[in-house]
Amino acid sequence: MTEVSSRRPVDGGIPAGMLAAVRQERPLIHHITNSVTINDCANITVCAGAAPVMADAPEEVADMVEAASALVLNIGTLSVAQVEAMLIAGRRANDLGIPVVLDPVGAGATEFRTASARRLLEALDIAVLKGNAGEIGVIAGTGGSVRGVDSAGIAADPLATVRECARSTGAVVAMTGETDLVTDGGRVYAVRNGSPLMERLSGTGCMAASVTGAFAAVADDLLASSAAALAAFGLAGERAEAGARGPYSFRTGLFDEFAALTPDDLARYARIEEL
Repeated sequence: MTEVSSRRPVDGGIPAGMLAAVRQERPLIHHITNSVTINDCANITVCAGAAPVMADAPEEVADMVEAASALVLNIGTLSVAQVEAMLIAGRRANDLGIPVVLDPVGAGATEFRTASARRLLEALDIAVLKGNAGEIGVIAGTGGSVRGVDSAGIAADPLATVRECARSTGAVVAMTGETDLVTDGGRVYAVRNGSPLMERLSGTGCMAASVTGAFAAVADDLLASSAAALAAFGLAGERAEAGARGPYSFRTGLFDEFAALTPDDLARYARIEEL
């Protein structure tokens, strides 16, 4: 990441307050998501303090959205029918003013996947777009590459890429990596919590989108809530790494540590900077 000379730490009370609100309100988060990671997404939502529902039948998605406080869309295991269900649910969420989080998993890997991500962005008011560097670079048009569903890097400066993506889509953009970057096209937050083991486990990106949805459900400031969500998830990863023997024990620890995370932990150990 390009180094920025002016950095201001964000008051830890902000993410702490958001975690407390999730735990108190227990918002329902409607997912239309990746079949590979659907159980992990449901469980990490519970660990965050929210309630998950995983419903993708076109016949019921609009009704389910009406009961929810946020909608998370994830194109990891994509089909034409799933995209249609996402459009139905997303339009109803927009009508109701419910935040929609889009995880454009693998955008850039195939024409169908890229076109589907763009179709959702054009047809819906996406509140938060969360993706890895390759996915965000593809959507921003600044150059990005994806291998399967994993990032293979971006051609442009990460800070310029994430800002351009936010400006072109109108969404808050959360670009995950060694340092997560979150922006609304103006303000930019860098989130420095996390563990290298997160890259060795399938589904951590999908889980991050679920946590982002849980925090968005209780927040007015989606830029701050997205940064707070990634800090909380990253802090749980740091703590899970300490007791992990490998990727799968890390996975178990990730759920346990997130469930045990307190607002005070986040107030003390969240590493969020405004650039």
